[in-house]
Amino acid sequence: MESVLEISLPSLHLFSQSIPKLTISTLRFYPSISPQNRARFVVSCSSETMQDISVENKPKEQKLWGGRFSESVTDVVEKFSESVSFDKELYKHDIMGSRAHATMLAAQGLMTTSDRDSILQGLDEIERKIEAGEFVWRSDREDVHMNIEAALTDMIGEPAKKLHTARSRNDQVVTDLRLWCRDAIDKILARIKHLQVALVSLAIKNEGLIVPGYTHLQRAQPVLLHHLLLSYVEQLERDAGRFINCKDRLNYCPLGACALAGTGLPINRFMTAEALGFTAPMRNSIDAVSDRDFVLEFLSANSITAVHLSRLGEEWVLWASEEFGFLTPSDKVSTGSSIMPQKKNPDPMELVRGKSARVVGNLVTLLVLCKGLPQAYNRDLQEDKEPLFDSVRTIMGMLEVTAEFAQNISFNIGKIESALPAGHLDATTLADYLVKKGIPFRTSHDIVGRCVALCISKCCQLLDLTLDELRTVNPVFEKDVYQFLGVRNSIKNFCSYGSTGLECVAEQLNFWKAKLGFDTDKGQ
Repeated sequence: MESVLEISLPSLHLFSQSIPKLTISTLRFYPSISPQNRARFVVSCSSETMQDISVENKPKEQKLWGGRFSESVTDVVEKFSESVSFDKELYKHDIMGSRAHATMLAAQGLMTTSDRDSILQGLDEIERKIEAGEFVWRSDREDVHMNIEAALTDMIGEPAKKLHTARSRNDQVVTDLRLWCRDAIDKILARIKHLQVALVSLAIKNEGLIVPGYTHLQRAQPVLLHHLLLSYVEQLERDAGRFINCKDRLNYCPLGACALAGTGLPINRFMTAEALGFTAPMRNSIDAVSDRDFVLEFLSANSITAVHLSRLGEEWVLWASEEFGFLTPSDKVSTGSSIMPQKKNPDPMELVRGKSARVVGNLVTLLVLCKGLPQAYNRDLQEDKEPLFDSVRTIMGMLEVTAEFAQNISFNIGKIESALPAGHLDATTLADYLVKKGIPFRTSHDIVGRCVALCISKCCQLLDLTLDELRTVNPVFEKDVYQFLGVRNSIKNFCSYGSTGLECVAEQLNFWKAKLGFDTDKGQ
C-alpha cells in the first residue's frame, strides 16, 4: 500500500535504515512545511509495517489525561504500559459503545444533535479506515479507546471532546469486553453445532457397528459405535449450555458506571443498555467496573470444552495406532515424518490434545490475576485480554479441526470385529442373566468371576464353555444362557434408558437428528 507520512528531516536516514523493506520516494517535498523542518513522503509498504512505522515515528502528544502532569512518561514505561497492540481487537465494540453513548448524551441534553451527528459520522469513518487497513494505531495513545478518541478529535475537533462525558475507560473497556465476549460465544456455539453435526453424521454412517468399550483403558463391555460417538455429542451440548448461561449472565451493561462511583450528570443508562442489546444496566457501579467473573466463567466454559475435545482427540489417536487399528484418517487430515517414510500421523487430534493445555492455562492465568485485587478497577485487569483472545481463537480452531477430522476418517470394521472376542466383554451380561434367575448380584458376580477364571485356564471365551462346564461352576445355568453370551447378544439384552441397546441408541440418534435439523430421508 502507499501511505503519506510526515517525519523530520534529521530522522530520515535512521528511519529508512530501520525499515529494510521500505521504499520511499520523495514525491512532494516541502522544506518549509513546519517550523520543525518536516517533509512529506509517500511510503510504499504493507499496512502492518505502515502502522508500526507511524507508531514509532509520530511525535509525542499530550495524553488525554495529561492535564495534571508536567512531564511525559518515559519510553520504557510507555512501551511496557501500552495495550493497543492487542486490545485493538475490540475496535468494533468500542465504536458500538461510543455510538450508543453519544446518542444517549444528545437525548439527555448533554451535547447537541449537531455534535452527536459529527461524532457518529466520524466514528463511521474511523471504522471504515480500520477495516480497510488505513487506520494508524499509535502506541503513544496507549489503547484502543484513546486511539479512536484521539483520531476522532483529529478528524472533527471540539465535538469529539464531549464524547467522554460521563464515561471512564474503566466502564468503557468492560463494556467493550462484554460485547466482544457475547459475539465470541455466538461464534463458538456455531462451531459446536457444526462438530455435533459431523459426529452425528459419522454415527449414522456406522450405525450398528459394535466396538469394545473401555474402563481404566481395559476391555469392559461391548458398546455400539454410534452410542460412543453420541456420548461426545452429549458433552458438547452441555458445553453449549455453559456458554449460553455465561452469555446470559454477562449480558448486563456497565456503561455509565464511570470510574467506579457513577456520575452526577443526568445520563440514562437504561437507554444505552437497550441500544447495545444488554438485558439491563448493572445495578452496582463498583461491581460493574471491578469484576471479571464473566471472563473467568467464559474461560472456564472454554476449558471444559477443550478437555472434552482433548479426550476425543486422545481416543482417536489411540484408535489410529497400529496397536488398535480401529480408525484410519484420510491423507487430507494426516501428516508424515521428516525421517521415517512410512509414517502417517493423526497430528490434528494430537494438537487438539496439546492445545487444550493453552486453554486451561489461560483460565489459570486469569484466576491468579484476579485473586488479589481490591475493589474497584486496577490496571492489572489490562492483562485479562490476551489470555481471553488466545483462548477463544484456540477453542474455535480446535472445534473446527475436530469437525474436519471427523469428516475424514473411516472405521476398520474387520479389525474391530476381530478384536471383539478378547476381554470377556459379555461377563456383565452373564451376571445379569443370573440375577434374572433370582441370584443376588454379589453372588452372581462371584459365579461369573469363576467362569472367567475357567475361560482363562482354557484359553477360550465364555461363549465357548459348554453347558456342563458352566454347571461345574454353578448348577443354575440352563440352555437359555447362550442367549446372553457373545457381544451381539449382550447388545440385544441392554434395555435401560440411555443404554447401548439397539432400540435405546436408535432413540438417542433420532433425538439428535431432530435437534440438529437432519432430514431423516436425505441425511443432513
